[in-house]
Amino acid sequence: QVQLIESGGGLVQAGGSLRVSCVASRRGSSSYTVGWFRQAPGKEREFVAGITYFGDRTRYADSAKGRFTISRDNAKSTVYLEMHSLKPEDTALYYCAADRNLAISALAGSYDYWGQGTQVTVSS
Repeated sequence: QVQLIESGGGLVQAGGSLRVSCVASRRGSSSYTVGWFRQAPGKEREFVAGITYFGDRTRYADSAKGRFTISRDNAKSTVYLEMHSLKPEDTALYYCAADRNLAISALAGSYDYWGQGTQVTVSS
């Protein structure tokens, strides 16, 4: 069992930046592909970004390209999502998820473990 704990969410003005983190509680869980998803009220959960175990490949949703950067530090069992030029439409609960597969899937159903989420609110 892998426990994922997100942190770093908060309230930020439009145009601002924020970095959210995802820490895995079990040693060796850094061998998973990790994805960030988000869910706004009344909307479906959507893929934001993903990164492979070695960090050699990343994948981004169109909405995140050029503004968000995903990275990981396996020594700390931590994956980061750095967000810049934030917009009110980025407001959502941000989740990290771990997938035992090597490929970066944009489908929530592909992921085996989920965190509880961290709230990101962007004011206009």
